[in-house]
Amino acid sequence: MATTTMGMAEPRKIETPDTAGEAAAPDALPPAALLRLMTWLSPAFPVGGFTYSHGLEWAVEDGTVRTAADLQSWIAAILRHGAGWSDAILFAHAWRAAQTDDGDGLAEVCELAIALQPSRERHLEATAQGRAFMLTVKAAWPDESLDRLGTGEITYPVAIAVASAIHGVPLPAALNAYLGAFAANLVSAAIRAVPLGQTDGQKTIAALTPLVEMLSIAALDANLDDLGGAALRADIASMKHETQYTRLFRS
Repeated sequence: MATTTMGMAEPRKIETPDTAGEAAAPDALPPAALLRLMTWLSPAFPVGGFTYSHGLEWAVEDGTVRTAADLQSWIAAILRHGAGWSDAILFAHAWRAAQTDDGDGLAEVCELAIALQPSRERHLEATAQGRAFMLTVKAAWPDESLDRLGTGEITYPVAIAVASAIHGVPLPAALNAYLGAFAANLVSAAIRAVPLGQTDGQKTIAALTPLVEMLSIAALDANLDDLGGAALRADIASMKHETQYTRLFRS
């Protein structure tokens, strides 16, 4: 009978997807991809997301958002009728363009995403975070495809979509996680600006989860003609914020 040093049993062989003999589903999220996605969407990732409120700070000053219920309604409207929905569609198209190495298609999505920003501050919010995200990913997770696609000026959701496609993060998981992080960042801003308690903030995130999941699924089948929104008060809030006297946030 075979023995091992110190009488210890031989280590059990752990099967991986490569050795288990079963192909992973196309939309399955491998552990390495999950870790990248968690890292990129963490509040600690250096894009400065905590400095932007998407116009929410003005809505708090105006008295529109005073309670957790107000906040949930405000964010739900943005997700369903505003930047959340538009960004989800652009995210899906950018992911597919990057995944197929379609530089022209990606450039078109990038230009459209920038053109859809309704105010100076929203343009800053989208492009400053997009630039910071892409610079950090290129430095820490270099890949020649990122340079070959030549993204130029890029919005934050499009940047995440491109990195996800190139680094093997499946589109459904990446899109769902992005929308969830977008909502969570607005909740974080409200906790500081309203202010709300941490528990109310988490309850708001939990309440918005079904909507995030529904929109992320719907956006997978949407085309660019489905872009558009009606969250006009949120757009006006971002414009009003530019001249707000006391501000904690850049947007």
